[in-house]
Amino acid sequence: MMTDAADRTKPTVLVVDDEAGPRDALKVILRPFFNIRSADNAQAALDILNEQPVDLITLDQKLPDRQGIDLLQDIKHDHADIEVIIITGYGSLKSAMEGIRHGAAGYLLKPFNVTELITLINQTLDKKRRLDFIREFLHSSSALWGNEQDSARAWEAFRNGYAAIGNPSHEESPAGEDTRDWLPLLSDLLEAKDRQLLNHSSRVSFYATLVANRLNLTAAEQKSLAMGAFLHDLGKTSLPAYRFADDQILPSGEAASCREHPDIGARMILPLGLPAEVGQIVSYHHERWDGKGYPHGLQGEGIPFLARIVCIAQAFDHLTAETPGRSPLPIDDAVRYIAGQAHSQFDPQLAALFTQVITECKASLPAMAIATAPSRVSEP
Repeated sequence: MMTDAADRTKPTVLVVDDEAGPRDALKVILRPFFNIRSADNAQAALDILNEQPVDLITLDQKLPDRQGIDLLQDIKHDHADIEVIIITGYGSLKSAMEGIRHGAAGYLLKPFNVTELITLINQTLDKKRRLDFIREFLHSSSALWGNEQDSARAWEAFRNGYAAIGNPSHEESPAGEDTRDWLPLLSDLLEAKDRQLLNHSSRVSFYATLVANRLNLTAAEQKSLAMGAFLHDLGKTSLPAYRFADDQILPSGEAASCREHPDIGARMILPLGLPAEVGQIVSYHHERWDGKGYPHGLQGEGIPFLARIVCIAQAFDHLTAETPGRSPLPIDDAVRYIAGQAHSQFDPQLAALFTQVITECKASLPAMAIATAPSRVSEP
């Protein structure tokens, strides 16, 4: 009875590997710490996931009935709360990095030692506990995007609960004292809603920063631009069934899952004490140069300057992002689209600068953009 009770408190790990030797070795290593299930092909793994709860999967990339990356995409689509660690040989490192983009929490290169394996699994399970807490909080409370007073109380409860679980932000400090104090929670908040939303937000911040390097911005403006670009879609965390891959792309090149998300996001960050420029970016990143944008119909230089940069960066990423079920535009075509929308959708001077920067960086752009997403689980 004692053993059964202890087993019920252990996380469950599913080992997916078509080779009996490595599969059995992982089972022997992990069994003292976790409840273990195993599968030797993709279909068997899916059957287990549909029949019983699983916390984490170790996934080999080569399976007899399909590629591991394809199975990973199915898992993250239908079981987004299950974390996946890719086990790979050095020759497949590029595929492992591709897996990170599609939602894997981390990877291990063969051969690995037992300590490295257990450490990564425990770090990933710690992360899962944080994300599960956030998902439940979002499900049970809408106060984060309510009025300012309710939102401030909700953020306090949210941050205290997050800290009680254990998170990478280490020290407590008053809201707004240092925006870096909010980054671990805000990053996890985006990921808890949709890993692809986090990746999109990271890439948009990266593209905006590329442009900022060519502009005469102060250090404070550059910091606000990077933060605002990262949080521009924060309001989408309020949508119950949001998926980044399902964001409809309009003929204008803009995503249109919720035209209210800029206002919702701006309300959400009010209690955080972030610079005003961050809130402006969140509020106005879908305004258009010709005044036909939303939610306020601002026009031309009436749109805050930093928001105009993020408007271009987020549109470019929606056009070029590789996500399940969506065919991205080649970079050259996306650049032509941005240039063609100068004077209508985009600030013409910023559009010209953006296309110049992207064209100059084109050869290394995909690798640099991918590098903005987390590749391994961070030390807690």
